[in-house]
Amino acid sequence: MMSNYHQPVLLHESIEWLKVNPHGVYADLTFGGGGHSREMLNHLQDGKLIAFDTDPDAEANRINDERLIFIAENFRFLKRALLQRGIGKVDGILADLGVSSHQFDTAARGFSFRSDSLLDMRMNRSLSFTAVELLNTYSESELKQVLSNYGEVEKAGRMAKSLVARRMEKRIKTTGELSEVVLQFAERGKENQLLARVFQALRMEVNDETGALQEMLLQSADVIKQGGRLAVISYHSLEDRMVKNFMRSGNISGELTKDLKGNLIRPFKPLTNKPVVPGQEELSHNSRSRSARLRAAEKI
Repeated sequence: MMSNYHQPVLLHESIEWLKVNPHGVYADLTFGGGGHSREMLNHLQDGKLIAFDTDPDAEANRINDERLIFIAENFRFLKRALLQRGIGKVDGILADLGVSSHQFDTAARGFSFRSDSLLDMRMNRSLSFTAVELLNTYSESELKQVLSNYGEVEKAGRMAKSLVARRMEKRIKTTGELSEVVLQFAERGKENQLLARVFQALRMEVNDETGALQEMLLQSADVIKQGGRLAVISYHSLEDRMVKNFMRSGNISGELTKDLKGNLIRPFKPLTNKPVVPGQEELSHNSRSRSARLRAAEKI
């Protein structure tokens, strides 16, 4: 089922940077189709793997292995979830951010503009807030901010104004209705690029993806053992910047602090000066990996 669900991105590179200890305890914070988890289990002997995912579809895809513990929670609750299970520290953490191929390709989830369906976009369907609610309740200025910050949409202000005007006539409920408004602002030949940016922006806001990432990163410093590793695969420049700043400075802003001797005060040492990106072979058989950026760091 995994191969149909999601093709793991930068699989061998991420496992290599984790430097898996066969007897260690690891966490895969984005289980999805289980591709990364399977590879991590292949490197473990009597170790343990804790897998997180809030999507019931991902949980149904769980691996039948006594070494695996599945936690149906958002990774923003990482520290609490581990402590509740008597796990204080882990040897490494892997997080593959973004959306799985399965979520994109399941029309009813509303993640893609390629099929007309209800605008849902929730990764955790037990939550009530959907893209429909976002589009029909956010103010014009709030919509502009979402489109600009998460989608880097050049005409975010004008698009937000048009969305508000459209919903005054009729509530925006489907991917097709949203696309109709967005396409008014697309350059010829670049329609899909603009749609992708807008859908990405709404998805990130609906799921508070940057908020969850920030909380997870800050908690990772407490739960990873000294010498343990953190590996994060991101697909958005904003997320990649957050990861880079945290690994370099210990905070999201990237502000460096030093002790009296001039030594940097930070919980991690970056291992990747530049992000690791997919090679031509991977790009040729998985075009969705093209925006992937892997960064790794070691706990000091």
